[in-house]
Amino acid sequence: MKNTYQANEKGYYGDFGGAYIPEMLYPNVEELRTTYLEIMNEPSFKEEFQQLLKDYVGRPSPLYFAKRLSEKHNTKIYLKREDLNHTGAHKVNNTIGQILVAKKLGKNRIIAETGAGQHGVATATVCALMGIECIVYMGEIDIKRQAPNVARMKMLGAEVRPAMSGSKTLKDATNEAIRDWINNPVDTHYIIGSAIGPHPYPDMVTRFQSVISEEIKWQLQEKEGRENPDYVVACIGGGSNAAGTYYHFLDNPDVGIIAVEAAGKGVHSGESAATSQLGKEGIIHGCKTLLMQTDDGQITEPYSISAGLDYPGVGPLHSHLYKTGRGEFFSVTDDDAMTAGLELAQLEGIIPAIETSHALAIFNDKKFAPDDVVVISLSGRGDKDLNTYIDYFKL
Repeated sequence: MKNTYQANEKGYYGDFGGAYIPEMLYPNVEELRTTYLEIMNEPSFKEEFQQLLKDYVGRPSPLYFAKRLSEKHNTKIYLKREDLNHTGAHKVNNTIGQILVAKKLGKNRIIAETGAGQHGVATATVCALMGIECIVYMGEIDIKRQAPNVARMKMLGAEVRPAMSGSKTLKDATNEAIRDWINNPVDTHYIIGSAIGPHPYPDMVTRFQSVISEEIKWQLQEKEGRENPDYVVACIGGGSNAAGTYYHFLDNPDVGIIAVEAAGKGVHSGESAATSQLGKEGIIHGCKTLLMQTDDGQITEPYSISAGLDYPGVGPLHSHLYKTGRGEFFSVTDDDAMTAGLELAQLEGIIPAIETSHALAIFNDKKFAPDDVVVISLSGRGDKDLNTYIDYFKL
């Protein structure tokens, strides 16, 4: 399926994307770029990928009609239940795909970066499954606030290495992982967890995650007698759950695309991660995209109560959706996100990840018609965030 919103052969989505990498990384990235589509299209690869998604991850994930939430907001709300995947989030769709690519390339050591810890857990999981060495870089601050996921990674046999520089969060963990890759170019594959990084990563990650929108189409056909919703909604940090949720609808102007970012303590509070509103074009972690930066180009520290959304940039696909107006972008504060998470728990009996709670807060900012079909990516479950919820609501 050829979308105008797809990456071109050089990895650009309009003005954004590409591969801005140090010379020492060129062989690694080039090896991946020249082989990833060929590998992903091999019948044996597809068969193994689909089999693992079905029997190991537990796909398809349900498309759940949220009756009480729909009544409260007077529209038809469906939740795509990525929280029910093995490991508790959408991340595993991508790590399964990438571990199979790494095996085809003969790599026997895996590195990854993680913020909220979900991608780290998903990477450690597939490395345990395949018997491959796993090193996960995680910001020192995130290690403290996401302790259950750190314990999971260690239990799965991964080594968790703290990033001690900068803000000690996701950006810094990514920097450390890239340094490692430069030093270990031959035997190591870097599993990037989001739709960010040098080409082919944004495209490859998006393709692995596109199983989400593929399932939404046939599930909605079963439930509503139509393949296409009126709107698809997802939270965005780097943006892999969003990219996968939008993928099969990108070229259909009848489907509204809604992206929800973290406004932290307010878009202009100085403690925010609302990249679309605050960002300017720049280069981070190997691609050109929208990036929060000072006037002289220094990256500004992002902030969000959610450890998975405090990234100073956004994937190049999403920058393109923002710049062209194809996507509607909203910014949600910590307070509104936390309230929306609690609302879902008490109306539907589902405790969402705080990342997902940002997407659920969309109803404060946008009104939908009673017969609109709104599909929200429920990107992860809230187990990992219980301490944050407990502290916030004094539970």
